[in-house]
Order: sequence, then C-alpha cells, then structure tokens
Amino acid sequence: MERKVIVITGPTCSGKTYLSIKVAEKLNTEIISADSRQLYKYLNIGTAKPSHQELKKVKHHLIDCFEPDKDYSASKFENDALNIIEKIFVENKIPVVVGGSGLYIKSLVDGIFDTVDKDEEYREELLQIRKEKANEALYELLKKVDPESAEKMIPQNWKRIIRALEVYKLSGKKIGELQKEYSRENNIEFVQYALDWDRKILYENIEKRVDEMIEQGLIEETKNILAKSFDENINALNTVGYKEIISYLKNEITLERAVELIKRNTRRFAKRQMTWFRKDKRIIWLNVKSAEDLDVFAEKITKDFL
Repeated sequence: MERKVIVITGPTCSGKTYLSIKVAEKLNTEIISADSRQLYKYLNIGTAKPSHQELKKVKHHLIDCFEPDKDYSASKFENDALNIIEKIFVENKIPVVVGGSGLYIKSLVDGIFDTVDKDEEYREELLQIRKEKANEALYELLKKVDPESAEKMIPQNWKRIIRALEVYKLSGKKIGELQKEYSRENNIEFVQYALDWDRKILYENIEKRVDEMIEQGLIEETKNILAKSFDENINALNTVGYKEIISYLKNEITLERAVELIKRNTRRFAKRQMTWFRKDKRIIWLNVKSAEDLDVFAEKITKDFL
C-alpha cells in the first residue's frame, strides 16, 4: 500500500471539518485533528470542535486529549500524529489530517527541530520580561537576534518567541537554520488540499459563525472553564473568542464590543492563515464558491485516492 496521507487545511470557517468527514466516510478511514485548540477539553464552542454526531460518524484523534493548562507543542504534535498515522497504515487505510494550525501541519509534513535543551533560568528571565513589559518586548528581542523567525510570528506567539530566543542563546544558531539541518525519513507522501473562498464570502461566514457561537453558549462555556479554576492567562484561553469574552466577564468591555472584537480578530486570524498556507507551493487549492462545492471536492479527493 502506498504511504499517502490526505491533509485538508485552510482558514477558519472554510468548511474543513465538513469536507474531512465526507472524505473519511467515503474512504472508511480516520481523522487526525491538526488544531492546536481542539486538543483541549471543555473548549468546544469557541474552537468549533466537531459535534458529538460528527465524532460518531468518523473516528477522530487528538481531540479532547488534555486539560486546558497542559503544555503542548508542534514537536509533540509531530510525534503523536506520526504514531497515529502508522497505526492507521497498519489497517490499510489512508489517514486524513485536518486543521488550520499551520505550524502543526508544517511540523508533520516537513518535521520540526526541537532537540536543543531548555534553559530554565533564561526562560524565567524572559517570562519576567513578558510580565513587566508585555509580549511586544519579547518580540523586539527576537527581531534583534533572529529577524527571519520574528517575521513569521506575531507578539501573541510568545511561547514560540521564547523558544526561538532560548534556542539562539543555547546554540548560537537561529531556530530556522537548525530546522533546515533537521531531516526526517518516514517515506510518507502528504497530499495537501486547502479551501480557498472569496474573501468577502469567507468574512460573511466568519460573522455568521461568531453569532452562532454566542447563541450556542460561548459565554456560559467560558464561565464554566474559569469556574474549574483555570487561570485566565493560560495559553489555551489566549484564543480568539475566549479572550474577548473573558474581558466582557471582567466588565472591561460590553458584550456588543466583545462580539465585534471576536469578528474582527477572527478575520485577521483567517488572513494570517491564508498568508501562511500560500507560501507552501505544494498545496492544492480548491476554489470554493458555495457550501455545495464541498461535496464535489469530497468526490474529487476520494477518486484521487481510490
């Protein structure tokens, strides 16, 4: 059997979940989630996690695995996803990977370098800088020593920024240089598809989804997570949707403003996702005009692999 993996990606609200389930059903296979937030328990509405009905249709992996305060990384995802892929191959099935976390997908397809040791003392120093001067101060430090990596990040990616600074301090090399030196042999062909919508329609989809999330109980879900004594500053809650609702619950902004910010920040997030995926020339872009096209593409992808 050919060692091929289907990867379905694209911006938020583009229909990745629907398409992946359709393809997996037709191929009688399993899905591996490449979403850095759907890994966590309790974050359901705000992450647009597949519904119970959808999870029953097809076996999913790497969803609801950890408590929200658990640390997880792209390198851990690479290792976990590859192990699951090998198990699916044993069953003579074609794995389907789906998600919009670009770094997770890149780590799976190309491998990610993460063998440099940690420097706990330096890390504490960087965390103190973040506490006193916010994410932007860390970002400026990275720009000075590794502008290439900084260009691929935003200040909110503070964990990745700290890791890049740590790698530079310990090895004297930029994390991107070490990544290029790293090679991984697993003889897997990753066939990547990405959903491409007209931006205006995609933004309309985003606005509609945000309204639906509020109606479905995003506020109550956020309250319940905080009621479990999770710190509001954990990385899992530094997510569009939750962080704005937390500001609302703290009476820092009105609900109307929170919804407005969620829509704006989700649009910005989708734009960043598209910019990331456009850089990978191996991706096959599927031009979606309407939701009905997703069924057509499910048939196309299935035929390509049968």
